[in-house]
Amino acid sequence: MTSESDDPTGAIRRCILLGERAPREALVRLALSPDGHVLPDVRAKAPGRGAWIGVTRAELETAITKGKLKAALARAFKTGPVLIPDDLPAMIATALERATLDRLGLEARTGNLVTGAEKIETAARSGKLHLLLHASDAGADGNRKLDQAWRIGNDEEGSSLRGLALPVSRTILAVALGRQNVVHIGLTERDAARRVSETLDRWLHFIGPHPALVPCETPSQGASALISNPAGSGAPVAADEDTCEEFE
Repeated sequence: MTSESDDPTGAIRRCILLGERAPREALVRLALSPDGHVLPDVRAKAPGRGAWIGVTRAELETAITKGKLKAALARAFKTGPVLIPDDLPAMIATALERATLDRLGLEARTGNLVTGAEKIETAARSGKLHLLLHASDAGADGNRKLDQAWRIGNDEEGSSLRGLALPVSRTILAVALGRQNVVHIGLTERDAARRVSETLDRWLHFIGPHPALVPCETPSQGASALISNPAGSGAPVAADEDTCEEFE
């Protein structure tokens, strides 16, 4: 049942498939449409009851195939038949990607991120960079240069600290930020970096490991580098059989 009594702030939810609790920012909310279809509500804005999941896409697909998701949702929503779209995992992945890109766009409009290798390197070396991201098709040399600048600025030379390669290309990032040729992105405000990390971690946790894309061989020029804290999202680790209902 709901954990609202345990957590008056509503910040903690329980995955209906794993039975583990986690901050709602690390989970994905599922909502029920008027016609009984289960839909992703990654921004947690839809009215009515919601069910939360913290599994990966592969785990969700298995749960759908074995009927575990349908059973868990029936217990959570306590309504009539629950209709699960065949493409629900893909719908969730798309919604999480959109939420991440929208968050980056918002931080860009509020002046909390920088793009362009020179600007990012300057911020990194001066210790003002809190998150660094690279486009999937960014050049390896450009990534290494900015990663090293970030380590120097954080007095962590010789460490494994480095920017995170996103599973989207520079073209997609450019559209999201409304700028040209966004190869790297740097977050220069601590709270903004935290907000992006939360959204990004949830997306990456859901889609799971993806095949490494071959970096372009040309140097990154005039791009945006977003270097992200490599820490995990805190999303629940997969358990096998436990199921527990959680909803708003």
